Amino acid sequence: MSLTDILIALVPAFGLGFQVICMQLIGGKYTNKVMGMAIVTLLVGIGVYFVKRPVLTGSLWLGAALSGIGFCIGIILQVKSFSLVGVSMTMPISVGEQLVGTALVGAICFHEWTTGNQWLLGIGALILIVAGIAMTAYQEHSDQGSNVKKGMLYLLISSLGFVAYASFPTAFHLSGWDVVFPQAVAIFIAMVILCSFEKDSHLFGLKTWQNMATGVCFAIANLGIIFSNEINGVAVGYTISQLNVIISTLGGLWILHESKTPKEVRFIITGVILVVAGGIMIGVTK
Repeated sequence: MSLTDILIALVPAFGLGFQVICMQLIGGKYTNKVMGMAIVTLLVGIGVYFVKRPVLTGSLWLGAALSGIGFCIGIILQVKSFSLVGVSMTMPISVGEQLVGTALVGAICFHEWTTGNQWLLGIGALILIVAGIAMTAYQEHSDQGSNVKKGMLYLLISSLGFVAYASFPTAFHLSGWDVVFPQAVAIFIAMVILCSFEKDSHLFGLKTWQNMATGVCFAIANLGIIFSNEINGVAVGYTISQLNVIISTLGGLWILHESKTPKEVRFIITGVILVVAGGIMIGVTK
């Protein structure tokens, strides 16, 4: 890999990592945060449509719609969990669960693991990731037990949504560029519907427009991973994109100044290392 290839592969990691920090710094209700993302996603999707001109088949719309709905469920519950357990706990657990889910779907449904070595490496990776998740969820004091339980439930459902988001394009054999526009339409429509159930959602309030900056981070990451997969291959592109967990977790601790004891910080950082190591191992199996 050339230096340029490495830098391209790092774009999604930085985009996804700073997306989380950006939305927390801007603030607002969770509806503002996710709608800001959805608006930019739709605008970018329209732009990509006019550049790439994909043939919009029924299969493309269906796969993109299911993927987009999965993303909406995933991001809404992930953002809700920030207020319950913080970014520094949420992101390693969320990324870890997504890695486990996508790996299992890929291995079982799409037959991506076909050799004994792939299964051995893959299972070892899942063990590391689960251990990392357990470490990042560690609390020295249990005064927020109810919040943690609720946050963990949100994250489990959120991760299932993200796994659907990642898996449906593969299930429908959709290319990266073709899916961008219909997926963006699905994300915008689904986000408006889901957020409308929130009382006083302020869907298009000031904070929503400010959170378009969050959407820009997501758009950079989303387009960046398509470029990276084309240039570096899915294994490298996918693996390096997961480094976003380092940026978001350390950002939660050092930029957002989330309250953690020294022991909890050590557990979180160790957990992140295990999750990243597991993610790299999964990338090697592809």
